[in-house]
Amino acid sequence: MALTEEQKMEVALFRFGLIAPLLNNQVDNPKVYLEKVSALVYDVPYYGRKEFCDKTFRRWLLDYRKDNLEGLKPQNRKDKGQSRVISEDLAEKIIAFRHENPGLSVMLLYDQMAKEGLILRSEVSYHSVYRFLKKKNLAKPLADKVVVKDRKRFAYDEVNRMWQGDMMTGPYVIVNGKKKPTYLFAFIDDCSRLVTFAQFSFEQNFDAMKKVYIEAVIRRGIPKIVYLDNGKVYRSQLFHWACAQMGTTVSHTEPFDAPSKGKIERIFRTVRERFLPLLSYPVTSLDELNRAFGKWLEEDYHRRVHSSLGMSPLDKYLSLVNQVKFAREPDLVRELFLKRESRRVHNDATVSIGGRLFEVPPALIGQKVEVRFEPNDLSKILIYANDKFVGKGLPVQLADNARMKRNRSENDISPQVLSFHEALLKKESGK
Repeated sequence: MALTEEQKMEVALFRFGLIAPLLNNQVDNPKVYLEKVSALVYDVPYYGRKEFCDKTFRRWLLDYRKDNLEGLKPQNRKDKGQSRVISEDLAEKIIAFRHENPGLSVMLLYDQMAKEGLILRSEVSYHSVYRFLKKKNLAKPLADKVVVKDRKRFAYDEVNRMWQGDMMTGPYVIVNGKKKPTYLFAFIDDCSRLVTFAQFSFEQNFDAMKKVYIEAVIRRGIPKIVYLDNGKVYRSQLFHWACAQMGTTVSHTEPFDAPSKGKIERIFRTVRERFLPLLSYPVTSLDELNRAFGKWLEEDYHRRVHSSLGMSPLDKYLSLVNQVKFAREPDLVRELFLKRESRRVHNDATVSIGGRLFEVPPALIGQKVEVRFEPNDLSKILIYANDKFVGKGLPVQLADNARMKRNRSENDISPQVLSFHEALLKKESGK
């Protein structure tokens, strides 16, 4: 099955979600965690129901540490057509088939898989399948077996180990004589109760949430986990991809138990009880609302002693700030969240975005490129070819564009390509 690059990235994000608890030290015992995740069946994007052995998860860990998300993309098989006994791919099929048919004996399971063309009797014997299932403790019928979900207390004592995020409805703002509702997107550090960033907006969409999250990361560092509800704005593939590039797990359901979002709900209650009553109504400016809120957040909430901490959220955060991984280059963070669209470069070395033309390197004429941009600010767009940055797209000056000499030399394309992590390493090493 040939997957597009976008589909491969979706699979990579799925795989990242399974190994992220290991990468972020979210589990106490990696061996136990691997045993648990190896015993489950997953609905894998574009592949259907599958189960994976612990070696697969370990390989994904190595692949991610070596090549980041690119290493987790499915690759074309190099051994297609070769005879195998119990390959990793076949092992996953056998385990998945066992869970789909828990009451069958191994003999009946083997016969049924052979009938359905999942196993070739000439390549894989019944005894090979039996030994494999016995080693995995799956030889006996599974009908009476029930997976018992391990429950783990939901608590973190490390700054930026986990953030919670959510949205609440804010006060109305008068605009041109009409009332417009506002929405407060906020992220809070689970350990310190510090609000990493929050802001009112007229919108309750992905762009509004993204803006707040980016600012939170730039100001307060990169979280290991961000826990969110199942709202559409948090389900964006772009959001998951950008977070994964920074090593952040986006969690909608805890691996061991569904955690309470009580902390973010409590800060919203505090906003309603201690901030909103201070406003002068009617509120006539969104900017004024956010300035007043930011002032209250920094001077009141962050500096008031929290009963469960015995100190203020700001003092708690600062006492553990040495644990924080900061993003050294804010622009790199912002670029991760740019919208992406494919375009074919016109014969005049231009691409069109939002009804506007942008010049690109002439060497790209006729090629399909990926354009990354901020929908609300088209002053700058970035051009990528084959996942490599090749330059910025510049707004077209029609007269200049008509006179420009076209040169399709490969030398027009910048060879320098830096991932987010590579850029950080380069910055920190001073190179």
